[in-house]
Amino acid sequence: MGEAFSALGISVPLLVAQLVNFSILLVILRFTLYRPVLRMLDERKQRIAEGLNAAEIARREAASAQANIQAQLEAARKEGQEIVANAQAIATRIETEAKEQAAREREAALEKARNEIQLERDRAIAELRREFAAITVAAAEKVINQSLDSQAHQRVIEETLAESRFSGN
Repeated sequence: MGEAFSALGISVPLLVAQLVNFSILLVILRFTLYRPVLRMLDERKQRIAEGLNAAEIARREAASAQANIQAQLEAARKEGQEIVANAQAIATRIETEAKEQAAREREAALEKARNEIQLERDRAIAELRREFAAITVAAAEKVINQSLDSQAHQRVIEETLAESRFSGN
């Protein structure tokens, strides 16, 4: 076999020496380079896994925060709708109260105007009675051509008023 290697130009002692050197180099590289590279790759793999876990946790927290924000917005929206509904109810109540107050004031003013009209009417009737009494007395004086005393004058006025259309009013 040694001749076959020689015919091919391969030296067996040199080949053995190279194989031993390669094996030693392989062992040295394995301890000095391969293990640190594997450790570095494992550490990198671990950092990537931690980063993915952190990203997943952050995604969950963001989803939770988003859900919380949506719940708060919904609660705020409902509260705003309640406030608007309450404000509308208060406005309606105030409007109703204002209308009722205006109606009461209008009715009071109308009643006051009626009372004033009644008083004015009563004054006018009293004035007409006085004028009618004066005319009646003047007519009576002319008819009987004498002046009546105060008691007779009052009696004539009362009789005349009792007979007139002003007596009922």
